[in-house]
Amino acid sequence: MDVTEDAVWDICTDAVFERGERYREEGRIHGIHRIDTTVTAVVSGSRQYDVRVDLATNGFAPWCDCPYDGPGACKHVVAVLLRCVDDLPADEGDRLDATLDGADADELRAFLRDELATNTDLRDRFLARVGEPTSQSVDEHRTAIDRRFEEANPEYPVVFEPIDFTQWFDLASEYREQERDASAATVSRALVESLDDNMERVDGAYDHFSRAFSRALDGYVDCVTTAERDADAITDAVAFLDERATSGTPLLAEHFEKAAVELREKLGEQSDE
Repeated sequence: MDVTEDAVWDICTDAVFERGERYREEGRIHGIHRIDTTVTAVVSGSRQYDVRVDLATNGFAPWCDCPYDGPGACKHVVAVLLRCVDDLPADEGDRLDATLDGADADELRAFLRDELATNTDLRDRFLARVGEPTSQSVDEHRTAIDRRFEEANPEYPVVFEPIDFTQWFDLASEYREQERDASAATVSRALVESLDDNMERVDGAYDHFSRAFSRALDGYVDCVTTAERDADAITDAVAFLDERATSGTPLLAEHFEKAAVELREKLGEQSDE
């Protein structure tokens, strides 16, 4: 966990680095905690923003719920990392482990069940972690994702600000870690479809939505090639990509075409085996 100013500078622009320095100096960081290598904090800006970084990951895997859509990390992330350079928070992992070890099993189960009953995101990731295959279809995931677009501007069908798709990317990653690539492909395809269908209503933060689409499409192709050894299943995925290339958002057509070519090459490799 070698957190240095140079390492922080590498993940942001010069202007953002300076703003992050100012935020740190102004004491805008609150409630900073570290569990193992993960640091979470709240940073005061125009409102309170939640920040998460992983000090052991190359580039720190930064996450913040602010609307920043420029290159690199935002000033809130930079401020937290610079705080870690100056004064690394104590690791609370041992305390957490001790509390978990001493907790009554029934009370712990009741607490977890209550949280899972009310937090859909947490419930989905929990079920993915314990090996439960997804019970949601592409359309069901899409409904939840589409709702984010509706909520972004309920009075008019135009989206000006970035939308946070973290919960679906995290869910797909959780499935990948559990080697449930078919379930991860379902989540990734839902993101691809929703972003494709809603892209024309985007009127701002284009880079944010383009990056999210590319990430979802790459994830879908990776999952399909890993999970599906059945040539018919890959053929179905190619058909989906071809259909989207012709009927979806024109500016995304090239991305669908390239993805279809990649899967066709995979089919060719399988037929040669």
